[in-house]
Formats: sequence, C-alpha cells, structure tokens
Amino acid sequence: MTQPRPKIDDPLNAFCKDTDAYLEGAADGPLSGLTFAAKDIFDVAGHVTGGGNPDWKATHQPAGKTAWVVQVLVDAGATMVGKTLTDELTRGIFGENAHYGTPVNPNAPGRVPGGSSSGSASAVAGGLVDFALGSDTGGSVRVPASFCGLYGLRPTHGRIPLDGILIQAPSYDTIGWFARDPETFARVGQILLQNSTGSIVPPRPRRLVIARDAFEVADKEVVDALQPVVDVVASLIGASTTERLSPAGLSGWPGQQQVLQGREAWETVRDW
Repeated sequence: MTQPRPKIDDPLNAFCKDTDAYLEGAADGPLSGLTFAAKDIFDVAGHVTGGGNPDWKATHQPAGKTAWVVQVLVDAGATMVGKTLTDELTRGIFGENAHYGTPVNPNAPGRVPGGSSSGSASAVAGGLVDFALGSDTGGSVRVPASFCGLYGLRPTHGRIPLDGILIQAPSYDTIGWFARDPETFARVGQILLQNSTGSIVPPRPRRLVIARDAFEVADKEVVDALQPVVDVVASLIGASTTERLSPAGLSGWPGQQQVLQGREAWETVRDW
C-alpha cells in the first residue's frame, strides 16, 4: 500500500524532493529485503507523475493506479522507497535537469551520470537502493548504466508492459532496470521478464547472428570490448554467422531514428 516515505539521506540529488511515494514490499517474496527506486515517469497511486518538469506536474492529477512494473516488484517483496530524477519528459541523454539539478555520478564525481534515467542510476551506483527502474527510448538506460558503471538492460521492445508510465515515443519506449551486481540484476529480471509459464528461459537458440554492419559503425574500443563476449556466446551456442542488417549500411539509421522519435514525442505532448 502507498505510505508516506521515510526520510531519505540523499547526498546525490538522485531522488525527487517533491513527492513522498513509498510502497512497502510484500512480506514474503523472491525480492523481499530489497529496496528500489522508480524514475519519475512511473505512476504510483495517489501521487502525481512529474516527468522531470514542474509545469507537467502542476497540470496533471494524481495517478489512480500504480504502474504494472512497480506493482509486480512490490508484490514480489521489494520496497519502493521513492521516485528519482529524470531529464525533462525523458528527452535527454546526459542526465541534466534545469529545474531540479543533475544527480551526482558516484563512480565519476564531477561528470554527468547519463540520462534520461539519471536519478535511478545515481541512486543505485551510490548504494541508496539495491536496484532501480528506468526507461530506454534512445539509450536512457544503457547510457547511464555505462556512465555510472552499472548493470543495465534495454529488453526487447514490448517485453515489459508500459501500463502506467509517462510515454515519450511508444514505438521506442522500453522499461529497463539497474543493479550494482549480477545476482540482484538477475533476480529482478526473473520477476520482470517471466512469461505466462513463469519462466524467462526461451527456447535454446540454434544460431548466433553477428551484425557485421553494426560493428563497422562502432568505435574500435567498443568492438574490442564486445568481441570476447561474442566469442563466448558463439562457443556456447555452437553456430554463428555474420550478416548485414542493411545492404545500404547503418550510418543513416541514427538520424532516421531521431526524426521518428522526435515526431512521436511531439504527438505525445502536443495537446498539453
């Protein structure tokens, strides 16, 4: 149930100061004993979702229902201790917010934490919570995970229900999460990614497809870091092929994605 939030010591400016959303986890569940935070785009019943913009918050009503992804974690035993800062309406990649400030990057003080799920990454990296929810439209989980030295994942689009979140671009919006260690990261994934059978284990893959053109547009340092991982996965699967995703190459894809994302974002907030 929603309760007033106990005071949080937040030297990192990771949490929203203008909301006290707090949800006690179920007493007995696979995530019991863990604490988490949710980016301020996830609805919590009785609280206004602010989206990193004070005008948005002032012109919207409290949510009538808690977001699916938050509720399923609470039902699994995790306690939500607060909401975290985000770039305005999730439109940003550095983690800066002109209204509420920039969360500290605990693993690189003086540098930005990455965005737009900045507060969530900061809170996890700083040990304020065990894990945190974010969203990824064009990198908003992957970038802060990289900047803050965390485990972070953008799952397949649509894999986790978007019910009860502030949408930016529905063709791209995806829910992800952060953790400091692989064990906690996997435990959370067991809850968020389970299917109707209660399992997250898909059929064993028969072949690994390596996208040659994706590696061609990546920086050399990225390729060097990924290659050992690719080699291990290929050895586990036992069969791999190298293919091109696009005969014309991928160099034009980022610009096209930005146009489409921007158009959807405008359509989302146009009436407001």
